[in-house]
Amino acid sequence: MSSASDLQPSKLGTKQHWDDVYQEEIVNFEEIGDEGEIWFGIESVKKMGEWALENVPPSTNAAILEIGSGNGTLLFGLLEEGYNPSTLYGIDYSAGAVNLATEIAKTRGGSEIKFSECDFLTDDPVAPGDVEESEKRLGVWDLLLDKGTYDAIALGEKDECGRSPAVKYHGRIARLLKPGGHFLITSCNFTEEELKANFATQDTGLKYHSRIQHPTFTFGGKSGSVCSSVAFQKPL
Repeated sequence: MSSASDLQPSKLGTKQHWDDVYQEEIVNFEEIGDEGEIWFGIESVKKMGEWALENVPPSTNAAILEIGSGNGTLLFGLLEEGYNPSTLYGIDYSAGAVNLATEIAKTRGGSEIKFSECDFLTDDPVAPGDVEESEKRLGVWDLLLDKGTYDAIALGEKDECGRSPAVKYHGRIARLLKPGGHFLITSCNFTEEELKANFATQDTGLKYHSRIQHPTFTFGGKSGSVCSSVAFQKPL
């Protein structure tokens, strides 16, 4: 079983790479209306949306934050499923991603979705609208979403002890969730069992909740899927 520190650093783990990507995608959107790449494909967006509908439905008026929201595709998917845009938030450490998602939102009827620049490993996101700015920003989210961000962080440069920057990620998830809140992650670099081992720990206090079934394939006598989606819950 592997951990984030077992992965080798890649340009996909650098802010410069994503700044360059989103700068190009902003130009493409302005010129031809291309909204950019859908990370892990549209099917992953649909499946995560279906999970949310079943477990954290729009009727709950839940505060939902996507970590590493990119061009906003996942949040726009939730908007189409009936979630109130004023309850949807996205953060990204690339200003280009925030600008792109904000512009796309205007064409999707999602101008109330709040996209903001934030480095999740060092900064606490702005609190949802029903929390006073003077109050703490921790323990305020009903649902946290990640579609590929943990993967990218795990590909960042390691510290002098050989640790991936992703080692900071798990605890930051736990501190932002409300008691009873959920965290749903989709990854292509980590298996379901590895995600469970990384997030459902004594340190985080998170508990395994459920999984999303993705199409499987068989190779060399072993079965697997292109990506894994696992949900965790913070106990009440």
